[in-house]
Amino acid sequence: MTTAPRIRGVGTAVPAFSYTQDELLDIYRIDDERIRSVFHNSAIKRRYLNLPGAGPDGTRYVETQGELVRKHRDSGIDMGARALQACLKDAELTLDAVQYLCCVSSTGFLTPGFSALLIRELGLWHGCGRIDIVGMGCNAGLNGLSAVASWARAHPGQVAVMVCIEACSAAYVVDGTMRTAVVNSLFGDGAAAVALVAGPERTGPGATILKFASCLIPDAIEAMRFDWDDDHGKLSFFLDRDIPYVVGSNAEGIVNRLLDGTGLRRSDIRHWTIHSGGRKVIDSMVVNLGLSRHDVRHTVGVLEDFGNLSSGSFLFSYERLLEEGAINEGDHGVFLTMGPGSTIEAALVRY
Repeated sequence: MTTAPRIRGVGTAVPAFSYTQDELLDIYRIDDERIRSVFHNSAIKRRYLNLPGAGPDGTRYVETQGELVRKHRDSGIDMGARALQACLKDAELTLDAVQYLCCVSSTGFLTPGFSALLIRELGLWHGCGRIDIVGMGCNAGLNGLSAVASWARAHPGQVAVMVCIEACSAAYVVDGTMRTAVVNSLFGDGAAAVALVAGPERTGPGATILKFASCLIPDAIEAMRFDWDDDHGKLSFFLDRDIPYVVGSNAEGIVNRLLDGTGLRRSDIRHWTIHSGGRKVIDSMVVNLGLSRHDVRHTVGVLEDFGNLSSGSFLFSYERLLEEGAINEGDHGVFLTMGPGSTIEAALVRY
């Protein structure tokens, strides 16, 4: 009798408004051709964002750090609640079934965290176990999934939920520099949730979690980071231009370690669910892991339609994979995320 945790449902949510890259360039009146080229070469068609309102002259209001924190909280509660409810509907579960809640976020800091706020917002059981994973970045969805899977395995039959909540527009600085332009051209707002239950029964087409693997790259610990910007009085995210090559060169090693002892080879993996970190990151994964463009079709599609959604990106791709209906029972898959540390996280699943 197996007690391996299985994903019973998945749900996603985004803000009400979306923008093309050209619309964003026009809104912020960006004429610098270097910055415009960054936006146009991002492979992103549209992103969902919570932008500030316009002033009398038509320019967008410059938010203070306090206002950005409130945006993180308010839009995060809204998106997180909708994603969690969609997840439970997909799993055919009710709110009172949730016994454990893990909330993952990197776009702001709250105390109490999103887990407590969502329990109050949705009226979840007050005895619900909970954990908040904060500040780990784009890889953190798999760090959270590992914690939730461990809890589910130790509590067979009980429902554990992870919600990734990323209000990336609450972490923007608009200052005309190339450093911030790269960040501002890439990230979008969104939330994604999964419900896990461990038990002997197979229900639906979801993935059974088999194994996790992690890889920290200490030499690249400064490659993705938040810095405090004294000039603007807010946090500013930094992305090193070498990130695609750093994570790409380490991808093969972590996947080999993930498959070690399973009897599986990379060629046995039918479904690759990879974080939509950016065009160059995806290309680097394709080259270093010997993948086809078909293997990353949903990763590319999510980047095109939503941008980089940070910790929840891979769940948007997972949702699309399930909707596609191309999974056969017994297929194996790999979840792969990467982020600050620099870090690569991986999970082996069976459908």
